[in-house]
Amino acid sequence: MSRWVLVLLAAAVCLLQAQNTTSQQPPPNNTTLKKERPAAQATGAEEDPPEEDASLSVDSYSFNPLQSKKSVDIGNEYAKKHNFRAAAGRYKEATKWNDGNSEAWLRLGEAEERLKNPQAAKEAYSKYLELASDAKNAAEIRKRLEKLK
Repeated sequence: MSRWVLVLLAAAVCLLQAQNTTSQQPPPNNTTLKKERPAAQATGAEEDPPEEDASLSVDSYSFNPLQSKKSVDIGNEYAKKHNFRAAAGRYKEATKWNDGNSEAWLRLGEAEERLKNPQAAKEAYSKYLELASDAKNAAEIRKRLEKLK
């Protein structure tokens, strides 16, 4: 039993020493997000490691029509549930994956119109008419565009 008391006492001393050493270190400088590198390394071809936290990483969009269609489909589901803010986000993502996706631009215009954002709706409708000027509903979209001006 006396051995356990000694082990617990030694563990407590170690914890106290660890707390004292961490409290004596200066607080980190939160104004800079990246660590400063020496000048010799800053000019080299060394890159920063990829971001581990997925919420902080920036997505790089390239031409991917399948991902664009998937984003439009998910946006349509959000629109059915009358969640137009989420739908608009998905439609914007779809336009980033494929800038030539006319359906995404049309749906984005409709979602922005429902969100009472006329400037964004005008931009989306204009892009839709640029891509699909001979569509069946082009006259209707032009009328909507005139109402928004």
